[in-house]
Amino acid sequence: MDPSRAFVKNVKRLIIKVGTAVVTRSDGRLALGRLGSLCEQVEELNSQGFEVILVTSGAVGLGRQKLRYRRLINSSLADLQKPQVDLDGKACAAVGQNSLMALYDSMFSQLDVTSAQLLVTDSDFRDKDFRKQLNETVISLLSLKVIPILNENDAISTRKAPYEDSSGIFWDNDSLAALLALELKADLLVLLSDVEGLYSGPPRDPQSKLIHTYINEVHQSEITFGDKSRVGRGGMTAKVKAAVNAANAGIPVVITSGYSPENIIKVLQGEHIGTLFHQDAHFWAPRKEVGARDMAVAAREGSRRLQALSSQERKKILLDVADALEENEKLITFENEADVAAAQQTGLEKSLVSRLALKPGKARNYILANSIRVLANMEDPIGRALKKTELADGLLLEKKTSPLGVLLIVFESRPDALVQIASLAIRSGNGLLLKGGKEAKRSNAILHKVITAAIPDSVGGRLIGLVTTREEIPDLLKLDDVIDLVIPRGSNKLVSQIKSSTKIPVLGHADGICHVYVDKSANMDVAKHIVLDAKVDYPAACNAMETLLLHKDLVHTGGLIELTTQLCTEGVTLYGGPRASKELNVPQADTFHHEYNAMACTVEIVDDVYAAVDHIHQHGRHEHFYGASIIFLFCSAHTDCIIAEDREVAEVFLCQVDSAAVFHNASTRFCDGARFGLGAEVGISTSRIHARGPVGVEGLLTTRWYTILRGSGQVVDGDKGVIYTHKDVPLDP
Repeated sequence: MDPSRAFVKNVKRLIIKVGTAVVTRSDGRLALGRLGSLCEQVEELNSQGFEVILVTSGAVGLGRQKLRYRRLINSSLADLQKPQVDLDGKACAAVGQNSLMALYDSMFSQLDVTSAQLLVTDSDFRDKDFRKQLNETVISLLSLKVIPILNENDAISTRKAPYEDSSGIFWDNDSLAALLALELKADLLVLLSDVEGLYSGPPRDPQSKLIHTYINEVHQSEITFGDKSRVGRGGMTAKVKAAVNAANAGIPVVITSGYSPENIIKVLQGEHIGTLFHQDAHFWAPRKEVGARDMAVAAREGSRRLQALSSQERKKILLDVADALEENEKLITFENEADVAAAQQTGLEKSLVSRLALKPGKARNYILANSIRVLANMEDPIGRALKKTELADGLLLEKKTSPLGVLLIVFESRPDALVQIASLAIRSGNGLLLKGGKEAKRSNAILHKVITAAIPDSVGGRLIGLVTTREEIPDLLKLDDVIDLVIPRGSNKLVSQIKSSTKIPVLGHADGICHVYVDKSANMDVAKHIVLDAKVDYPAACNAMETLLLHKDLVHTGGLIELTTQLCTEGVTLYGGPRASKELNVPQADTFHHEYNAMACTVEIVDDVYAAVDHIHQHGRHEHFYGASIIFLFCSAHTDCIIAEDREVAEVFLCQVDSAAVFHNASTRFCDGARFGLGAEVGISTSRIHARGPVGVEGLLTTRWYTILRGSGQVVDGDKGVIYTHKDVPLDP
């Protein structure tokens, strides 16, 4: 199903507005075939449990045709030769309404459906008691599976010109239908017309094209309306106005042809017919193709405008992004579910599917919207003074934090990474280019549109660019004059390929072969709790335990069996090193370099803490071979943990293990930007230059020097012009 038609899955109550051009033929007589088809569709929907409300036009036209005939047969030849005065509209409405309802009643009766007539006027809606009673009456009728048929009571309307007056609460049956959709809390409004939908110009013009989804920002100034309908009051102009108003209030609207016999059914089946009006339509606008350099330059320009804002203005952008994620949760969930379903059908690895899925409500949880708010409420990282030095009398130098410029982030599978990275870029004042995995294409697209729509025009949505194809990456990697840092977040193969393809500095975010070493001094209750959490809490995470190292004494004390039995009970598949595989009678692991990202891990027995450290240093790295050559040697050194009560042993481990994060008696799962209080993370860096471990805002900043007092024009003059003092000056509190 097209994502723009996904809302039909949640439709229960719908209002169908039938235009005069649908009800009558060109000669003014009733179009019995079209009315019959309409009633059959309503009966089918009624039987399927939909709550259907009709708003119908046609009474005036039908009454006029009937009264003209009556006047004709009652007139003498002399009467007919006199100038004919047009018939009173109110009289036409009174006569026509009776006939119209008789026809609906007759047709629905043939289908074993009961209908009811409700006539309203503009002034009725000024009375809140009337609106309340209208709601109660309609709900009562719907509960009895009766079809309420509403129309404006033109016969007693108090407006001076009911067919032309555009003032008041509503002014025609299109606007009445939109008003009723709001009053009666409808899930969908269908406006039936004599054409297929809204066109870019007059429908009869061969150059005009049908607009499938109306986007106000795109189409408002581009559409040319033709003449209004041959009958009725407003034609397509009135329908569009009513549809825009209803859609802005949160009610989807479809304008489609009432001439086609199955169009209402097709709309509710999600078919791409007619013109859709939806409050989220701007998210579905096709993205104009932008070249790699143009995208990067636009991101840099956006970053400069972002840096020029005040701290409070940048904070507000983040808060608006968090709100937008919550407001669009259903849309985000739908797109993500589509990605997950497609990934499962193509046989994507379960670990990648797990990373791909945004669980229901995740847009509201700590990782996304709430973590953005935490980030927004932190101290502004831009322009923070790190050091002050008096160079000479009257000459003061200050070192401040500064944005890097433009970041290119390449990440795999996890769409929630897009949200974290984008929010960090905004907080740190950086422009951003994002390339996610193709398996998360729809999730990334909707998240990108939601986020960029929340960025004010003063900065521009192009601050954050979304790279949609892999073919664009080589061009971007050549732009070392525009892009300041590349952060690949994924496999070691991805990191190595990017490092070998660019002159731009690369901050490596690769696999995590995380170890937990359980010493002989460990409290076993603590050990069981930590080991289980490190492996089972979220097996697909890069900070999940992949190797469990156990002191040899635990074989005899029963600790080995306790821990491994607990893991097996939770569904973890065990593989062993040379010693553990014999002791536990489990398959031997092919390599200690493997990251499972699943409910599996490797177990090995070591002699002591020094052997554990050696094991981590030896096996926490990867080698990639191309042909006969090693082109990349990479040390994972992600997160490692010791469980021990002996503090001296723990200190040895903490001091000697050379990893980005080293823990004592705490789960490896704590290695996370949000849990570290960073608000979010761009990834967990396993590089040794610039930033290591969870990279938050500070990892996306550099420094600049400012001379904030220039004295009276000091000069160097071969270092004779001033007397250097080089005194440290306290930072302002």
